[in-house]
Amino acid sequence: MKITDLLSEEAIQLDGIASNKQEVIDKLIDLMMNNGNIVNKEEYRRVVMKREEEGTTGIGEGIAIPHGKSESVSKPGLAAMVIQDGVEFDSLDGKPAKLLFLIAAPNTKDNIHLDVLSRLSTLLMDIEFRTALLDAKTPKEFLTCIDRAEKTKIDEVKQENGGYEILAITACPTGIAHTYMAAESLEKMGEELGHKVKVETHGQSGIKNKFTKDEIRNAKAIIIAADTKVDLSRFDGKKLIKAKVADGINKPKELIENVLSDNAKVYHSTNKNNQEDEETKEGIGTQIYKHLMNGVTHMLPFVVGGGILIAIAFLLDDYSIDPSNFGMNTPIAAFFKTVGGAAFNVMLYILAGYIAMSIADRPGLAVGFVGGILAVQGTTFASLTDSSVVLVSSGFLGALIAGFAGGYIVLGLKKLCSYLPESIEGIKTILLYPVLGILIIGAFMLLINPYVAAINTGINNYLESMGTANKVLLGAILGGMMAVDLGGPINKAAYTFGTGMLASGQYEIMAAVMAGGMVPPLAIAFLATAFPRKIPKKDKQAAYVNYIMGLSFISEGAIPFASADPLRTIPAFIAGSAVTGALSMLFECTLRAPHGGIFVIATIGHPLKYLLAIIIGAMVSTAIMAKLKKNLKEYDKV
Repeated sequence: MKITDLLSEEAIQLDGIASNKQEVIDKLIDLMMNNGNIVNKEEYRRVVMKREEEGTTGIGEGIAIPHGKSESVSKPGLAAMVIQDGVEFDSLDGKPAKLLFLIAAPNTKDNIHLDVLSRLSTLLMDIEFRTALLDAKTPKEFLTCIDRAEKTKIDEVKQENGGYEILAITACPTGIAHTYMAAESLEKMGEELGHKVKVETHGQSGIKNKFTKDEIRNAKAIIIAADTKVDLSRFDGKKLIKAKVADGINKPKELIENVLSDNAKVYHSTNKNNQEDEETKEGIGTQIYKHLMNGVTHMLPFVVGGGILIAIAFLLDDYSIDPSNFGMNTPIAAFFKTVGGAAFNVMLYILAGYIAMSIADRPGLAVGFVGGILAVQGTTFASLTDSSVVLVSSGFLGALIAGFAGGYIVLGLKKLCSYLPESIEGIKTILLYPVLGILIIGAFMLLINPYVAAINTGINNYLESMGTANKVLLGAILGGMMAVDLGGPINKAAYTFGTGMLASGQYEIMAAVMAGGMVPPLAIAFLATAFPRKIPKKDKQAAYVNYIMGLSFISEGAIPFASADPLRTIPAFIAGSAVTGALSMLFECTLRAPHGGIFVIATIGHPLKYLLAIIIGAMVSTAIMAKLKKNLKEYDKV
């Protein structure tokens, strides 16, 4: 349905006059009545005004598009008004609205008003189109301008043949928030700059918005904004740049301009030397971080699912039946513990396998996986000949070493096998790499296991023997780290340490880590509630959404506010998160699941104290921001 199908000459006023928002909306509704779209005028007015209370529809640049969806609307419709002198509409840019459209939509499932709103907003981004509407002398001319603009837009889409100028992939280690925030940021900036961008997201739920072969063929350039390994073989022959997922959020304009410039290099997936050069340019630290995060990303579902099920088993069990068999005393508890344990017990195998796979592609998976198994079992050369030798697991540290060692062992084998005839290429992957790789990683792990196990045991013994003061200090450090870069490398370092300690039975550390990560978004939501003049009007809704983000342990909800004012927000976040981490340790709170926020509260040891620690930390951050931030001048306007 075209925009002009919803707008008649009777619903257009080109010489409008109004003194305020309420008056102009009333006049637009009267115009809408001329179209015969509304059966209950007062009910529709109530719906439109309620929408304005949720957030202004004055989108800026002299444009306002109020709208309402209600049973009082019999059929979709539009009304339009031009006010040459402008009217105050609480617009996002603070400027008066001169060009106003009212959208009426019936209460059906098709959400036609959103479709119209989207297409109308897109057309109105063109300043020449806006000028033509403002200069129209008659309603008929006004309609002609819209019709001409719509046809031009349709022709442009046809010429592009559904193609996109830029394709982008976003991926963060946890695949929850950064991935989608970067996607939205790139798409919006592409729209602002006049470049059509499609983003494929590699999130925890899988790949969404996947590119077609035609889209890849027609694209001019590729942006990879990811902190995990991404298969680039599809983009052979395309201009391509790689960046961190945080750059996709904070530097979308720079990425788009760079990838379209002459400085962007063409990627060749078949040129091994070029690939090695690209890896080298990333830097050793960046490579190690990406490989580690690839393992953590694949490990997380096993830890979360298994950990929560095991925690539920303890909740449902009766400790008094047999304390030594707690978690398995009743049939229902035994069921949850068995299923949860099946998932939880393979987490370190998965970590090692996917670290190796990130380094050496698919041939590395089996080698890393076997190395992880041997690390967990703690097998040594001595234990092979002496059954009295006690096996001690190398734990999380051993699995890390196994993953990286396995990956680089396979890379070494690939280098050696590159001298063999190409006619046996298939045999390399199916025979040589797995057999030789598993053999070498097996010998390597049996050799180092005694030493790594001793280090692992030492760390665990130290953590168990820590006094209250040291525990509080550790909790403060880990909690503060969670707030430094809100999902970046420092945050992920603390988080990975917490999940690793779960495998060793150190549940207090994970509790402190998650609590610290919940503070920044909650602090933003508290600030918007208690000190509303500290938050820009246009960001109010996003600030309130941080209640949900914080309670869900999605630290990334605070990123837009931290980016806008880092010197005042980030120190406040760190202070509050550090306080929360310290209190969590002081209260001896425990957590068996590495994610879930408030939704896994039943599985947390000392849940009420845990909530108190989070609230206190969030209030500390809020108080600091309230002191550092000034009241915004936009609230001084009458």
